[in-house]
Amino acid sequence: MRSFLRQALASFAGLALFFALGMGGAIALLVGIASRDTGPQVESGTILRFDLSSQIRETEPPTTLGRALTDDGPPVLTVRQATEAIEAAAQDDRIAGLWLAGNRGGGNDSGYAALQEVRQALQAFRESGKPIVAADSDWSEKEYYLGSVADRIAIAPVGSLEWNGFSNQQAFFAGALERLGIGIQVIRVGDYKSAVEPLTRQGYSPQNRQQTQALLGDLWNEFRSAVGQSRDLSEQRLQAIADERGTLLPEQAREAGLIDQVAYRDRVRARLQTISGSTEPESFPHLGLSAYAQAPVVAERQRDANNQIALIRADGPIVSGEGTLQTIGSERLVGQLRDLRQDEAVEAIVLRLNTPGGSAVASEAIWRQLKLARERKPVVVSMGNTAASGGYWIATGGSTILAQPTTVTGSIGVFGLLPNLQNLANDNGVTVETIETAELADITTVARPKTERELAVYQQQVERIYDRFLQRVARSRELSRERVAQLARGRVWSGRAAQQRGLVDRLGGVDAAIKTAAQAAELGQDWAVRVYPEQRSLEQRILEALLGQTELALELPLERRLMGQAWRRWRPEAAVLATLNDPHGAYARLPFKLQIE
Repeated sequence: MRSFLRQALASFAGLALFFALGMGGAIALLVGIASRDTGPQVESGTILRFDLSSQIRETEPPTTLGRALTDDGPPVLTVRQATEAIEAAAQDDRIAGLWLAGNRGGGNDSGYAALQEVRQALQAFRESGKPIVAADSDWSEKEYYLGSVADRIAIAPVGSLEWNGFSNQQAFFAGALERLGIGIQVIRVGDYKSAVEPLTRQGYSPQNRQQTQALLGDLWNEFRSAVGQSRDLSEQRLQAIADERGTLLPEQAREAGLIDQVAYRDRVRARLQTISGSTEPESFPHLGLSAYAQAPVVAERQRDANNQIALIRADGPIVSGEGTLQTIGSERLVGQLRDLRQDEAVEAIVLRLNTPGGSAVASEAIWRQLKLARERKPVVVSMGNTAASGGYWIATGGSTILAQPTTVTGSIGVFGLLPNLQNLANDNGVTVETIETAELADITTVARPKTERELAVYQQQVERIYDRFLQRVARSRELSRERVAQLARGRVWSGRAAQQRGLVDRLGGVDAAIKTAAQAAELGQDWAVRVYPEQRSLEQRILEALLGQTELALELPLERRLMGQAWRRWRPEAAVLATLNDPHGAYARLPFKLQIE
C-alpha cells in the first residue's frame, strides 16, 4: 500500500511539474512572439482598409485571452488610435488610398461624437489628395455617416441603405416592479431629471419627451448637414428621403444621390487595385487600420519633446472608491490627477470625459482635484459621446471645456432612489419588526416605505447637493445663478446647444483639446502627449489574461442560448444599478441608457 501511495504521489508530482513547465513555456513562447513583433510591414501602394463595423471607444476594452491572440469579432480602436492612424496615413507616401469596407456584419454601437471625430480625420485624409473608396452591401446609418466622406460609394446589387432618422427607445419597469411587490420612492431636483423615470413610470413624462425630441433633432441635424455637404444634397432633400423611403434599394440609393454605383465586390477591388498601382492579378497590398495603428510611422508621431501634455481618459459611470475598468472610480482618478498635478514634467492636462454621470460625492471629489490641478497648470476638458450630469459637474473644474456638436451633456440635476421590499416580503410570508432608540434610527431600511418626515430629510440632502452643483456651474461658466437655474433643471443638451448657451467654451474633439492645452501652456511645438491609463503592449495583455491580472470579459455561449433576446437587450440598463454606490444615495446622472438608433 505504501509503495502504491509513493508511486501515486510521484506520478502526481510529475504531472504537476509537467503542466507547470508546459504553461511556463507556453507563456514564454507567446510573449517572445509578441515581443519580436515590430509592427506591420507597409509596402508601397498599400490600400489602408477601415472596417466600418469597427467599434470606436474611448479606452481599450477589458482584456480577454481570445482577443489578445485572435482577430475574433470587429476591430476595437480608441478614438485617438483611429484618428492618429488616419492622419499618419495621409502623410505616408506608401499609403495610396483608403478603403472603407462593410460586409462584416454586426451592428456598430459607437457613439456619434466619437464617429464625428473619426469622420473629421477621414475628411482631412480626402483633402490631402488621396482617394477614398467606400463599399458595403447593407449600409447602416452609422456606417454611411463615415462612408459618405468617400470620393466613390458603392453598394452591392442585392443590398440596401438605411436612411430613416434617429430614434430613442426606453424601457419602463414600473409595472413590473409593482407586480413583484417592489416599491420605489423618488427624491429629485429638476423637472427634466428623467433618470428615475424607468423605475417610476410606464412612459415618457412630457418634460422628458420634450428634451429627448430636441436632443435627437440636434443630432439628426448635424448628421444631415455633414452628409449633405459631402454628397451635395440639401438637408430638405435628405429629410424627404427619410420620411418617404426609410430603406432604399441599390438603384433607389443611386438615383437619390446617396451612392455612386451599384457594384459587386470584385469591381470594387479592381478599382482599388488601380489606385494601388499593383500589377499582380486581382491582388493589391492592403492593411487594416487597427494593424496600421501599431506601425512605427504612427508611433513616431509621438515625438520626443521637452514638454509633456497628459491625456487622461475617464470612461463609464462615476462611482465612489477605486471602481473597475468599466467605471470611473473617484479614488483612482483623484490619485492620477494628484500625481499629474505634482509632476513638474507635465505642463498641461487634458481630461477626456465619456460618462453619463453617477455618484454626486465622487463627482465632487474629482472636481476638487481638477480645480487644484488647474491652479498650477492648464486643465482642458474634452467631452466624448456623453459628459452629462456628474460628468458635467467634473468638467466645471477645468480651465476650458470642449465638446463635439453631437456630445450629450448638461443634465444639471440630482436624484435619489429609495426602494422598499415590504409588499414583496409580505406576499411571501415575511414580516419585519424594528426596535428603535430614535424616530429616524431605521431611516435607511428597505423593509418599508419612507415616512413623510424621512422623505423630507432625504429631499433636504438632495436640494443641498443641487445647490452646490449650481454654484459650481455658475462660478466656472461666469453665469448668474439664476441663469444657470434656467439652464439646469436636469435638462440634457447637445454639445452645440450647450456651447450656444455658455455651458461649453467651444466645439472640437480631443485633438483640438490637446492643441488648446498646448497653447494655454505656451509650449509652441515642443510638446508630446502621454496617455493615461497607458496602453498595454500585446505581450502585457497576453500575460495579464493568462495570469489573471486583469478583468476577463468572458462571453459564455451557454448564456447566449439560455437568455432570451429581450433580456440581453435590457440587461445593460439593469446592470446600471450595480454602479449606484453613493454614500448619501444622491446621483447626478443621465437616464439608465440613452441609446440613439
